[in-house]
Order: sequence, then structure tokens, then C-alpha cells
Amino acid sequence: MLLALQQVYGDTALKKSTVYDWFSWFKNGQDKLEDDQHSGRPLTSKTAEMIEKVRQLIHCDRRMTIVVELEQEVGISHGSIHAILSDDLNMRCVSAKFVLRQLTTDQMECRMMVAGDLFEKSTQDPTFLTKIVTGDESWVFAYDPETKVHSAEWHRSSSPLPKKSCLVKSKEKVMLITFFDIDGVVHHDFVPPGQTVNGHFYVQVLQRLRDAVQRKRHDKWQGEWFLHHDNASSHTSLVVQQFLAKKRIPVITQPPYSPDLAPSDFWLFPTLKMGLKGTHFATMEDIK
Repeated sequence: MLLALQQVYGDTALKKSTVYDWFSWFKNGQDKLEDDQHSGRPLTSKTAEMIEKVRQLIHCDRRMTIVVELEQEVGISHGSIHAILSDDLNMRCVSAKFVLRQLTTDQMECRMMVAGDLFEKSTQDPTFLTKIVTGDESWVFAYDPETKVHSAEWHRSSSPLPKKSCLVKSKEKVMLITFFDIDGVVHHDFVPPGQTVNGHFYVQVLQRLRDAVQRKRHDKWQGEWFLHHDNASSHTSLVVQQFLAKKRIPVITQPPYSPDLAPSDFWLFPTLKMGLKGTHFATMEDIK
């Protein structure tokens, strides 16, 4: 019989094992060649209904895990769920970025209002930014470990990776207070060891800043200039507010918890400290 089939159908003839299987099925009473219906996962899991179901589940809880929760909910394999998420829904699992503080609605509205007000002033007065003297304080360490980028070396692919031990910042440090404008540094102070930067000490710093503006920035002294600093307790204390009002020094509003709007925080101090990383200073005077 097999030879007769091969002579009639040639290369398209059924294999011997298939003929035996069919013979066994027909002998047992089966009258069709299609597979019977059975329970289990479908041949393909990436149907439109399944994709929509996964999308809705993720939309309700974006922290659902593929291995446990999604597999139990939709009943398909880990690989199929991952393919739906990455290929069909264009999603990826992203870790949260830690920030210093989550702003409240009022704080975000204040930030937007202040930024809009500053933008409007700079638009109406092209010289507005040149009138600002901004400043802040920060620690400068006798030794601040260099970053991975600083210690990068050129190697062949077959070379062993360079290693270095983890180091920490030194205990020896000096606090730097600096004020600058569009033309450069106007005044800087190093806080004496053991001195707390409170309102009374900050008033003394502001008085020296005022003298420096009179001595170094005649155009600002004869015209108008604005002080910009953050909302540290020493900056907003009553004695500081009284000093600024008495000397008629206008202050630019700084939104709460917005270091990206303070040039000292996002530009000056990071740039300064990046150049000092990996350098050892023996004494306080060397740091200064």
C-alpha cells in the first residue's frame, strides 16, 4: 500500500508513521483528521483581546509583576506577556528616580508663578538678569573621591577591567559662602571652624557683600541690584529680613525645594567640586 501511494503521489506521499497513525485512529472509530478540542493555552497568545486585557491590568496597577501576578490574571506564559508589553504596548519596566522631595500642589503652583514672573521681568527689561547677585553656601572637603568617569581608562577588550577601592569624603572640610553675578564673583567668605551659619552670622556676610558691591560693582551700587538666595532658615530669619529692609535690598523669590532654579546649586558648586575631586588637601588653608 505504501509503495502504491508513493507511486501515485510521489514526494508528497504521506510518511509511513503518519499512515499508521491514521489507520489506528480510523480503527478506533475516529472519522476525521482534525484534532479534538481540548483545554489549555491557545496556539497564539497575542490576540487583540489579550493585548487589551494586559494593557488594562497594567493601567490599573503599574507595579504588577510578570512572573506572578500577570501570569495568574491572563493565563499565558511569561514570554508572551513580555512580548505584548515590549512589542505591542511599547512599555518597559522603569525604576523610580529618587528626588529630595515631592512638591505639593501649592508648591508647584508657587514654582510656576515665580518662574513666570521672572521670565516676564527678563522679557520686559533686557538688563534684568545683569542686576542679580546670587549666592549660597556649600561644604568643600579636603578630599572628595573621584567619580567613575574620572577614573576611566583606555583598555583593549581582552584586558582586565581596572579596579579601585571605595573611598569616602574626608572629615576635614570648609564651608564656602559665595555670591556672584553675570560678571563673576562679587564676594566670598569661608565660615570659621565651629561657627554656625545662623541669621546673625549671615547678616554679617550680607554686610560684607553690600560693601563688595559698592567697591566692585559701581553700576549696581548707583543703580539697582537684586539679591537671590534660597529658602534656608538662616536666609529667611527675622534678623536677615530686617537687615534687607533697612538697607533696601530687594530679594528675588526662590520657590521652595527648587535647586534647579538656583545657579549656585545647579551650576557653580557642581562645577567647582568636579574639578576638585580626587585631590588631597593637607590643611584648611590649602582647601581655601
